[in-house]
Amino acid sequence: MIRRIFSIQRLKIKTKFHLALSTVILCLGLVLGIIGTHIAATELIKENKERGKVLASNLAYRSEEPLLAMDFLRLKNLVDEVQKANSDLAYAFILDPAGRVLVHTFDQGFPVQLLDVYTGQTSVSQFSSMLLLTNQGKIYDFAAPVKLKADRLGTVRIGMQRKRLEEMIKWLSLWIFGLTAGTTILALGVASWFSSRFTNRIKALTECANEMVKGNLSVHSAPEPKRHCWEINNCQATSCPAYGDTRRRCWYITGTLCPFYHLEEDEQGGFSCRNCRVYQENAGDEIQELAEAFDYMAMTLDDRIQQIQTAEKELSRQKEVLRTTLDVTPDMVALQDENLVYQAANKAFCSYFQLTEADILGKTDFDIFSESQADQNYHEDMQILQTGKSLSKEIGVTHGDTEIWFHILKVPVYTEGRISGLLLTARDISVIKQYQERLVQSQKMEDLGRLAGGVAHEINTPLGIILGYAQMLLEDVEPDSQIAADLQIIEKQTKICSNIVSDLLGFSRQNQTTKTDVNINESIQEVISLVEHTFGLSRVQILSDFDPNIPEIDGDKDKLKQVWMNLLNNAFDAIQQDGYIRITTKLCAHRRRVAITVTDTGAGIKQEILNKIFDPFFSTKPVGKGTGLGLSVTFGIIKDHGGRINVLSPAPKEYIQAMPDEGLSLGPGTVFLVELPLWYMKLPEEECEELGLGGET
Repeated sequence: MIRRIFSIQRLKIKTKFHLALSTVILCLGLVLGIIGTHIAATELIKENKERGKVLASNLAYRSEEPLLAMDFLRLKNLVDEVQKANSDLAYAFILDPAGRVLVHTFDQGFPVQLLDVYTGQTSVSQFSSMLLLTNQGKIYDFAAPVKLKADRLGTVRIGMQRKRLEEMIKWLSLWIFGLTAGTTILALGVASWFSSRFTNRIKALTECANEMVKGNLSVHSAPEPKRHCWEINNCQATSCPAYGDTRRRCWYITGTLCPFYHLEEDEQGGFSCRNCRVYQENAGDEIQELAEAFDYMAMTLDDRIQQIQTAEKELSRQKEVLRTTLDVTPDMVALQDENLVYQAANKAFCSYFQLTEADILGKTDFDIFSESQADQNYHEDMQILQTGKSLSKEIGVTHGDTEIWFHILKVPVYTEGRISGLLLTARDISVIKQYQERLVQSQKMEDLGRLAGGVAHEINTPLGIILGYAQMLLEDVEPDSQIAADLQIIEKQTKICSNIVSDLLGFSRQNQTTKTDVNINESIQEVISLVEHTFGLSRVQILSDFDPNIPEIDGDKDKLKQVWMNLLNNAFDAIQQDGYIRITTKLCAHRRRVAITVTDTGAGIKQEILNKIFDPFFSTKPVGKGTGLGLSVTFGIIKDHGGRINVLSPAPKEYIQAMPDEGLSLGPGTVFLVELPLWYMKLPEEECEELGLGGET
C-alpha cells in the first residue's frame, strides 16, 4: 500500500488531473445512467399499469349491457377484440358475481389457477392489480369490477405480458447508457483539454522555477499582453517607470504616472487599478496572476542579487585595500574579539612573532607571549573591555641582541553600541628613541663643552705662569743638578696639562677656527700617509675607497685632519695587530652631504658603553695611555662643521665582508659614520641612503 501511494505521488500533475477528472466523470456518468435507467423503467412500468387499468376499466364498462342481457357472444367478441387490439395482452376473461368464468381468450382451456390469484375473493369489489409469474413469463393481472350503480354484475380481468415492457426498458436503458457514454467521452475530452492547458501553465512555472534555481533570473512565464498600458491609454509619458517595461504589468510598478493609479484602496477594499481598463484588458486568472507575480519576484531577486553582488565586490575591494594597507604599514595591527581571541593580524604582526596568520587566528596571548607578559596583557585588555577607555604606553622589548621600543595603543571596538573587541597597534619607535638619546647626548656634550671651556680658561693662565717660571729657573741652575732635573719634570708635565687644556678648548669650540675650501679625499690621504707605515709594523693594513666626485667643502683642514687622525688611532688601538682599517667617502644621491666611514676589524665596543664614548675623559685604555678626550674633540669638531658622527658596533656584515679574505681572524669590528654638509647647506635630518644601514646606535 505504501509503495502504491508512493507511485501515485510520483505521477505528474497532468496525469493526476486526468485520472481525477476521468474518475469523477466516469462515476458521475455511471450514476446518472443507472438513475436515468431506473427512472425510465419506473415510468414505463407505471405507464403500463395505467394502460392496463384503462383497458380493464374500459372492458368493464363495455361489458355492463351484455352481462345484463347475458349475451355471451358479445362478451366473447369484446374480449377477443381487446386481445387483438393489444398485442401484449396475454389473456382476458369475465367472471360473474359468483366468480364463474363466463368468457375467456384461452385457446386450450382456462387455467383455474388464475381464479386463486386474489385469495378469498370470489369477486373483486374494486380495481386491483398483481404481478404473476407464469410459464409465459411475468404478467401483470388487472381486475376491474363491473357495476351498475351499487350492484356488482361481475369482474373483468386482463393480463398484460411484461416481456414487451422489459424489452422497451432494455432498449431505453441502452439509449440512456449510450448517451451517457457519449456525454462522458465528450466531457473527458473537454477535461483533458482543460487539464492540459492548466498543467502546461503549471509546467511553465515549474520550468521557470528550475531556471531560477540554476541562476537564470531573466525568465518570463506570464503570457505577453496583446497591448501594453501605454498603447491602451495612448500614453506618451516616457518618464513613467512603466513606459517601455514589457516584463512587468503596470499595476505591479509603484510610482507610475498613470491617472488611474492610486496607492489607496477603494471603498470596496480593492485596489483602484482593478477599475482601470488596462487591468481589465490584460488581467487574467489566478494562474496568470501567479505567473506575473513570479516574474516580478524573479526581476526583484535579480535586482537584489545584482545589488548584493555589487556590494560584495565593493566590500571585497575595500577589504583588499584595507588588507594591503595593513600589510604595507610597518606598524603591527591585530584585532581581538570580546574573549581576547585574535580575529585578524597584519603582516608586520606575523613577521615579528615569526608566525603565519593561520597560526595566530583563533589563539590568545597565552599562546603567543610568555606567561608573565600574557597575564599582564590579559588584565590590561579586560580593563579596556570593561571601562571602554583606551590605553597608550611605551615599552622596551629585547629582541635577540637588540632592544626595540614600541608605542602600544589599544582601543575598544564597538558593534551596535556595545564593546565587541579590541584593536591593537604597535609602532616601532626605536629610531625616535635613538634620536631622543642623541638629543640628550648632544645637549649633555654642549653642557660639558661649556663647562670644559670655562675650566680650561681658568687653568690656562696659571699653567702659563708655572711653565714660564720653570723655564726661567732652568736658565739659572746647573744643567746637571737635581734642581734642573726637577724643573724639567715640572716643565714637561705643565706642557701635558697645556695640551689637555687645548683639547678642552677644541672640544668646547672656543678656540679659533679658520675655514677654507677643503678636499676631503686629500685631507684623509694625508693622514693615512702619516700613520700607514707605523700601522704596517703591526700588520694593520689601511684600505681606502674614495668617491672622486666629491666637491670641496667649507671647513678647517687641520681640525678635520685631527678628526681622521683620532678615528684611525682608535681603530688601530682596537685592532692592535693583524687586521684591517677601511675608510670610504661617498657623495650622497641628493648631493647635499658627504658620508665618510671608518671601519675596523677589532674587538668592537660593548653595548653598555656605546653611548658614553663621546663623553670627555671617558676611556677604556689603561691609565697613562690616553686622556679620554680624543673622541670628545672629534665630536666637537664635526658638530662645529654642521655635521654629525655616529657609531655602530658590531659593524654590519656588509662592512666586514668588504675586507680582504686572507685567513685572518677578524673581530666583530666597529664602524664610525661621519656626515658633513656641502657648501652653504644644512645637513638633512634623514640618514644617508648610501650608507646602506638598517639602523644605528
